[in-house]
Amino acid sequence: MQSVTQIAEALIQRIREMQSVAVAFSGGVDSAVVAKAAELALSGNAVAVTAVSPSLAIAELKLAREVATQIGIRHIEVSTREFTRPEYRRNAGDRCFFCKDTLYELTSSRMAELGALVLINGSNTDDLGDHRPGMKAAENYSVRSPLIELGINKSTVRELARHWGLTVADKPASPCLASRIAYGVEVTEERVHRIDQAETLIRSLTGIQELRVRLEAGELARIEVPKSQIDLLLQPAIREQITRGLKSFGFRTVTIDLEGFRSGNLNSALTVDSGLAFVQLQSVSHSDALHGT
Repeated sequence: MQSVTQIAEALIQRIREMQSVAVAFSGGVDSAVVAKAAELALSGNAVAVTAVSPSLAIAELKLAREVATQIGIRHIEVSTREFTRPEYRRNAGDRCFFCKDTLYELTSSRMAELGALVLINGSNTDDLGDHRPGMKAAENYSVRSPLIELGINKSTVRELARHWGLTVADKPASPCLASRIAYGVEVTEERVHRIDQAETLIRSLTGIQELRVRLEAGELARIEVPKSQIDLLLQPAIREQITRGLKSFGFRTVTIDLEGFRSGNLNSALTVDSGLAFVQLQSVSHSDALHGT
């Protein structure tokens, strides 16, 4: 079994063979590990490229900038225009394809300007078993995934991040804001901005970091937090502030998902009715919520 040091060296060597690279960089742990390896392998011949659009949370852009600085890699931001594409806005099950297609097309057209021969991303082997239409877009633009090429999974990615002292080593996954919108509900700039406001508010009131505010049909907000932290949302003062805040942002109904936080939850709607349990914040008591009424 290879040590983390050996895996790190293999990743650096794989990227070194590419001569010069542009890294699709969100600032999450996967792309951060690839960017760190690229910087160690190629130094000035590596650049991190972050797609900036309304679907990127403000806090995530700030973090991407901080992580790039920590790594020491050259970092540029490109404005993407996926919201101008009807295929993206209609929010069918292939929405992510059109987002990544927009990013990869834009970045590929600027490779000479970026001084890069190869475009790479942070996909790892765990991504192969999930609903990832964006991987088809990567294939269309010959984007390489060095983590997948070397058989590296998410757990090993985090080990590599700790090995290199990256601050995002234990950062929870944070997909784009559009991923919070139920399939079939149109993706708009106003809706993703509203979701960003809602999640920021809940974090500020509760300190809960791993959460999602899902937007369902009828402008319904469905809040997911770990089961162990649902009680915190139901404290009367916090419950009232969340309800009032989210309604002021434009949500009509505010609910808590009693099944708790599940990453990629909305993907279940592509194949099966998930039978979710909701509790409305504005009318439920603490006792009722705990008993699922």
